[in-house]
Amino acid sequence: MGTILLKGAQLVTMNTEEEVFTGDLLIEDNKIKDMAVHIDENLADQVIDARGKVLLPGFIQTHIHLCQTLFRGRADDMELMDWLRKRIWPLEAAHDEESVYYSAMLGLGELISSGTTTILDMETVNHTESAFQAMAQSGIRVISGKVMMDHGDEVPEPLRENTADSLQQSVDLLEKWNGFGGGRIQYAFCPRFVVSCTEQLLTEVRDLSNKYHVKVHTHASENRGEIELVEHERGMRNIVYLDHIGLATPRLVLAHCVWLSEEEKEIIRKRGVKVTHCPGSNMKLSSGIADIPDLLNRQIAVGIGADGAPCNNNLDMFQEMRMTALIQKVPHGPTVMDARTVLHMATMGGAEVLGLSREIGSLEVGKKADMILLDLDDFHTYPSYETDIYSRIVYSATRSCVETVIIDGSIVLNNRKIQTIDRSIVLRESDKCIARLMKRL
Repeated sequence: MGTILLKGAQLVTMNTEEEVFTGDLLIEDNKIKDMAVHIDENLADQVIDARGKVLLPGFIQTHIHLCQTLFRGRADDMELMDWLRKRIWPLEAAHDEESVYYSAMLGLGELISSGTTTILDMETVNHTESAFQAMAQSGIRVISGKVMMDHGDEVPEPLRENTADSLQQSVDLLEKWNGFGGGRIQYAFCPRFVVSCTEQLLTEVRDLSNKYHVKVHTHASENRGEIELVEHERGMRNIVYLDHIGLATPRLVLAHCVWLSEEEKEIIRKRGVKVTHCPGSNMKLSSGIADIPDLLNRQIAVGIGADGAPCNNNLDMFQEMRMTALIQKVPHGPTVMDARTVLHMATMGGAEVLGLSREIGSLEVGKKADMILLDLDDFHTYPSYETDIYSRIVYSATRSCVETVIIDGSIVLNNRKIQTIDRSIVLRESDKCIARLMKRL
């Protein structure tokens, strides 16, 4: 990989001291070698002139569905359970190897181009190998797994799994991909949600997570109708049930958590369960607004995720950060969820959710070289004189500001051009794939 020196940037470190200073950053191989006001250019193989630019840790999105990117615009203006049963599940059931690959590539291109360097992803039931191939090629840092569904009368036949097969396929994928690329790709078990999983599957996932020391990624308490289904079938609320069967551990990451009881919030806190906030998706599906200030006050780790393209319809962390801040100000007042708090959620907060805070999430010597360079020299981000940098990033910046993206020490976006994905091919093949899936339906 060699050495890369970024010269003269404003470094927004997001470290414990929240240092912000103008200086240089040196990358050696895949790690940050040095950070200082001045570093000798002769130490680097490549020098990037970052004067007047802002350098910060790459965004970490803790809930994404790459397999759904092809479905953008196909499931608008619906509530969650209808959205799943009438649109998303049938579309996922129609997927083939090629369509999963290009769906992933389409999403990865959008994510990287808008500054996201790490994701926690949940795939569909079939053809997950194709998604992992796309992730490997793109250069993104990712934790992902095939979704698991072995229960539910309304689940389409191609998605309805035999319990033993679902578990074995997941283990096979884990043993092939977990740790790939020097650890850049990791595996997580992904039971979709309680509604579509038997208790046998969930308890086996619990045991496998303990055996392999990997995350469990699932949805919980997104929608009132979903909670009613769980109470009817399992006799208790979502988080209470997950705790009852032993799944509520520090390895569990719960997407959404919009409708939590006091008991459930305390279970999450005591068990060290992690939470992902998906404001765009929650508003579009009219699921509700999660009480994120309360969860943060309880010292619960909370990250941010765009969810999937058909329920958002973008995978853009700039939009998610802005919504994360603004929607809480209506019920709680203007002082909650300030820009610094939100940027922390999008960087170090996400790293904490994924158990990677010692490796990524901040600019610190010895950490992985995952970072983004922003050009804030534009109409929508000025004036800059004595303006709070956190405010400029969270409230004013957009994806168009992302100039360079470095992941694991490699430049994957250079001067706004992605280096690892052929844009024209992906756009062309994505249209072909969705046309084929719609005919298959």
